[in-house]
Amino acid sequence: MGLIGANPHGGWARESHIPALSALPGLELAAVAGRNQGVADEAARAFGVPKAYGDVGALCRDPDIDVITIAATLPSHRELLLPALRSGKHVYCEYPLGLDAAESGSLAAETRTAGVTAAIGLQARANPAARKAAELLASGAIGRVLAARILSTTAGFGPLVAPPFAYTEDPEKGVTVVSIQAAHTIDLALALLGGLESFDALASRQFPEIRIGDGAPQARKTHDHLLLQGRVAGGGALTIEVAGGWPADATPFRFEISGDSGRLSLEGGAARGFQSGRLRLFLNGAEQAVEEGELADLPDAALNVAGTYAALRDSINGGVPAVPGFDHAVRLARLIEDAVAASRTGRRATGGDWPVA
Repeated sequence: MGLIGANPHGGWARESHIPALSALPGLELAAVAGRNQGVADEAARAFGVPKAYGDVGALCRDPDIDVITIAATLPSHRELLLPALRSGKHVYCEYPLGLDAAESGSLAAETRTAGVTAAIGLQARANPAARKAAELLASGAIGRVLAARILSTTAGFGPLVAPPFAYTEDPEKGVTVVSIQAAHTIDLALALLGGLESFDALASRQFPEIRIGDGAPQARKTHDHLLLQGRVAGGGALTIEVAGGWPADATPFRFEISGDSGRLSLEGGAARGFQSGRLRLFLNGAEQAVEEGELADLPDAALNVAGTYAALRDSINGGVPAVPGFDHAVRLARLIEDAVAASRTGRRATGGDWPVA
């Protein structure tokens, strides 16, 4: 494994990717790359990695590297992915894949041309509790789904923005509460309930005035809140609220599904969003035991990422698509763009082409 975007001083790669790759059998973190050689060398020392590259191209040409992870910020995904794909490396890329659905589509096409396995970082699908919930739904444990409700919160995208995250306030950078938190939330709903037949959406700004660091107040240009209501492929109703700016120590996630013969719920939350933490599963009010297998000893922030890595590992070794890939990322990006358009125009949107759960 080669990792692009590891920062020894903090960040998502240090919290999730490094522990996941260190713990999983069959995967070895053999190289890191940074924006320059000094940064790469520091990361390699901090994480005990044998090779460090200040040049991404050199990492991609390393014959000892089989898979490259893109854990850098979104605006750079394309420029980092292309040399990896054109070197014939398998890839893992954080979501969103591209700045928009069009760029994501071009990267998916590059992946098909390269003939490699690509995993997109929609890691909530790998959460052990979510996987068991899907099994219970498929077994008819609560009967026919009547309605589902989701509250999904994150500490990000509030009224105070730390300077390192200033880029998230630029709409051209593609990193918003809708493109990130809402996308992860909607994707989990699709994983459990199947595709959306149609939906209405309202994207808004609950914190219209922000401060970046000690700077002067300024108008927020991106959305920090999304409401979505629609109907899933099986006929049940779905309502989702995605909200930024919650206190870091209180960022709840609740996914409640009502059937004609029972109730199922997933509960949890994390400051970065539920996708970076563990979930608890309840059936008719009783908590269910969840087997985590090889993921059991991982910290909360690394659990779901490790599940995605395990699926990628098994897919490469077995040749069976076992992990959402770049085509999946394109479909989700289109759905998110449709949600923003529905909010802007007030017109109901169709749910796109999604397989039924």
